[in-house]
Amino acid sequence: MSTGSTAFEEDRRGEDVEPWQVWAPDRYRLAEGLRAHDGAMHFVDLLAGRLWRCARRPGEPPALLLDLGIPLGAAAPVRGCADEWIVAAGDGIALAGPRGEPYWLARPEADAPVPMRMNDAVCDPLGRFWATSMSADGRGAAGSLYRVGYDGAVQRMLMGLTVPNGPAFSPDGRVMYLADSAERTILRFGVDPVAGTLRGGSLFACLAPHEGRPDGMTVDDLGRLWVALWGAGQVRCYAPDGSVAGSLSLPTPHTSSVAFADGRIWVSTATHRLADPDPLAGAVLARETRVTAPAAACFGAPSVPSSAPGPRAA
Repeated sequence: MSTGSTAFEEDRRGEDVEPWQVWAPDRYRLAEGLRAHDGAMHFVDLLAGRLWRCARRPGEPPALLLDLGIPLGAAAPVRGCADEWIVAAGDGIALAGPRGEPYWLARPEADAPVPMRMNDAVCDPLGRFWATSMSADGRGAAGSLYRVGYDGAVQRMLMGLTVPNGPAFSPDGRVMYLADSAERTILRFGVDPVAGTLRGGSLFACLAPHEGRPDGMTVDDLGRLWVALWGAGQVRCYAPDGSVAGSLSLPTPHTSSVAFADGRIWVSTATHRLADPDPLAGAVLARETRVTAPAAACFGAPSVPSSAPGPRAA
């Protein structure tokens, strides 16, 4: 079933496209990290350090779940722990909930030679948390990719990144995509789903300056990569072979992340670095689609064995 082509055909027809709905009434400086969990869409206001859960209907205010007071790059739910999250925030990775201070697993960027902060992050399908870091000013190849194992141990997996975004995993967990927004590139890695190790990094896509910068990403149920293009007001879909399957246009330029849930495509946007923001800049937008994708994976070892070999501690 070719669900993605339908979305692009409707976009070309124009008058047949359901308009983008503004889901939350506020405008956010840097809405990011859209994640579908427990029947609702979640997102972060990155620079404000807040995690929000979208309401069931458009136009209603979201619920505030976390207010960390430091930049919050992304969050993932913790398996078996209601209202608990693993977060990439400030200079490290922590467990956080509505009560109490964050419990820091590691602060790997605390002693970096230049000011650093965590950026995008996600769990792979087998429950390991992968988090990126970058310099606070977005300059220089000072960023890294970290992996958090089931035991909470944090390990650096890649270095030399500038503004890393994603990662995004195929539904079977055997492929990882990682963008470097500053370099306008998307890399593809093989993943050992048991050990959680990377292999065979290669260039998957390289964008020209007029195409924008690859930002937040997700992989749908057919294995296609969907990428929010910062500065271009678009979401682009790539087939697994790297060819462009199509693109969708947004009514504001700084598209920052994309997700699928509840029969809709969701896109976060930002006012950040817009001298004269348009009325929809910073909105969380959604519209109907036939494309589907897995819900956000939870942090922690899977409780039900899969058909693949079972995971061991990373």
